[in-house]
Amino acid sequence: MLDILSLTLDELTEQIILIDELKYRAKQIFTWLHVKKISEFSEMTDIPKALIKKLNEKFILHSYKPTEIFQSFRDNTVKYLFMLSDGEYVETVVMRYKRGISVCVSTQVGCKMGCKFCASGIAGFIRNLSPGEIVAQIYAAERISAENAAGVVLMGIGEPLDNFDNTVRFLNVISDKAGRNMSLRHVSVSTCGIVPKIYSLAELKTGITLSISLHAATDIKRSKLMPVNDVYNISALIKACDEYLKLTGRRVSFEYSVIDGENNSREDADALIKLLKTKNCHVNLIPVNSIRETTFHSGKKSAEAFKLLLTKGGLNVTVRRTLGTDIDAACGQLRRTKKDTAKVK
Repeated sequence: MLDILSLTLDELTEQIILIDELKYRAKQIFTWLHVKKISEFSEMTDIPKALIKKLNEKFILHSYKPTEIFQSFRDNTVKYLFMLSDGEYVETVVMRYKRGISVCVSTQVGCKMGCKFCASGIAGFIRNLSPGEIVAQIYAAERISAENAAGVVLMGIGEPLDNFDNTVRFLNVISDKAGRNMSLRHVSVSTCGIVPKIYSLAELKTGITLSISLHAATDIKRSKLMPVNDVYNISALIKACDEYLKLTGRRVSFEYSVIDGENNSREDADALIKLLKTKNCHVNLIPVNSIRETTFHSGKKSAEAFKLLLTKGGLNVTVRRTLGTDIDAACGQLRRTKKDTAKVK
């Protein structure tokens, strides 16, 4: 069966014609899917029952209801655990800002990258998500919140550029003017630094914000935290980021998880300043999320102290608001807990 949420309007039109239906029906169906965000085909009130039967036979419509919901008592962050059609789980986080809600989605079930401070890959990598499975997370969050997302962040479980083709197709679907019509300037794609795919993404000139998970300014320290650096070192990564800015005109954001005793010394600050001072970029400091498998820790005070060193050195730096810390909002923790519980049973 075809994943209908993975199709653009043009692709859906081709499929509708193949089942001997009139072309205009595709636009109707697309509107129901991406504007009204139905959860099943039977909700389409202006579509003949015979066509609905054909749709059920030919397509799968991913539609999620959370198996677990975690609401932060400290802020308005909500984390949803969604079960996929094959019984696997992904996490989606809704964060509220003054401009509206931002939805952080997963792009894979698990992750291969093995970053030492991240919970996403601890329970293992299973598979990539389809474009429709990524879209469905947003629509589920929007249905529950009863409002459209002002922004989308591909920073949940998984590495988006390791699922490159499906990530790009997702961007095409979510920005289709006949459907959700989201400006890709409101979409951020976070990567640990798969250099060849950064070049490929730059050539597409999508308009998205590219966020690089950097977390250290020297190869020795970054390789210790992020195995991907052994394949694509900092020099290669920065060169790719320079090309991204050149081709797209969009400055790159560098994410830096501040880990006490690991990457927040004055020497670390000096190395980061040397690396990025001449770049048109933004540095986003993140107090590292604690996970039970590591002793890594930090807090807002550590991040603010590191920020002071960087700003004195001329960098454009902010400290990210810490949202949902009381509900394990760091991606991968709920999925791992669910899998561990299932094993016990």
